[in-house]
Amino acid sequence: MAVTVQIASPEQLSGLLASSRVVVLNFHSESSTASRAISPVYDELASSLARPGVITFAKVNATEQAQIAQSYSITNSPTFIIFKNGRQISKVSGANPQQLSEAVMRLANEADNNSSGGEASGSTGGTWMGASLPRGYHDITDQVDVRGLDLLNADSDFGGVRTLFETTKPTSIGKGKGAAAKSDAPKDWVESDVDEQLMLYIPFTSTVKVHTIQLTSLPPQTEDDDDVPIRPKTVKLFTNRQHNLGFEEAEDEPATQSVELKASDWDETTGTAKLELRFVKFQNISSIVLFVVDGDGSSEKTRLDRVRIVGEAGEKRDMGKLEKIDHDS
Repeated sequence: MAVTVQIASPEQLSGLLASSRVVVLNFHSESSTASRAISPVYDELASSLARPGVITFAKVNATEQAQIAQSYSITNSPTFIIFKNGRQISKVSGANPQQLSEAVMRLANEADNNSSGGEASGSTGGTWMGASLPRGYHDITDQVDVRGLDLLNADSDFGGVRTLFETTKPTSIGKGKGAAAKSDAPKDWVESDVDEQLMLYIPFTSTVKVHTIQLTSLPPQTEDDDDVPIRPKTVKLFTNRQHNLGFEEAEDEPATQSVELKASDWDETTGTAKLELRFVKFQNISSIVLFVVDGDGSSEKTRLDRVRIVGEAGEKRDMGKLEKIDHDS
């Protein structure tokens, strides 16, 4: 049976969060009947799923480690907190075996998929990445507030805006660069509609620092076919807006940064290009508008398969009281 780590200090917990991709933390109390009731379920999950450096199960006595419990706002036992890459992503309160098992199994499956090969070298925590991560920075795509996403000029015959932020590997990877999707196959990408422009609004659940944005685009490659979608070429970025921009508005307003992608910027295997940002301009970011101005070709359809945000996560924001940081002049 796998050993469950007993947390005896904040320093020990910090070290564990830094050394294991996924950590499942059980805040328990010896006097709690509910804690004792669900303990066998937790121990069984640990026994079957724990793997060194990948998934670690740990216990914190909320009474003896009051400082740790207070830092995570633990008010009752048992409470389970799940971390991925050192960041809290899920919290289960009370003795709910089904909810706990589903949350843990989902991350375990992601970790298994990530370990099975075929992922980019920068993949972490079960999330597919199209390129490696710069040293000292992390995939913070999980900080995107998917409820507030907005995409303008998208063809409704393809995947919705949330498709861009799915953790899974794009289905077009590994099918050959010139392969076209079957008509009945799920289309896990987006394409523009009336012209090549796309306007993507990305709000965050915390105030973040953005170092790089990875764009993945996997159009089939055929010659002289104006109906085949193309990859983005010119991309403009606007920061800290309360809502999406209109196309005319974005054409007139100065962007925080403009990037022009070349054919050589796209990785041949993953179809991913990195938007290298002026990091000093992307501090304390609450939202980004990503404007695809044009594409690299003559087609009037632009394709995006995945978007990944790389940087540093910050403090959670009160989503009921969004404040506009960048004021219009």
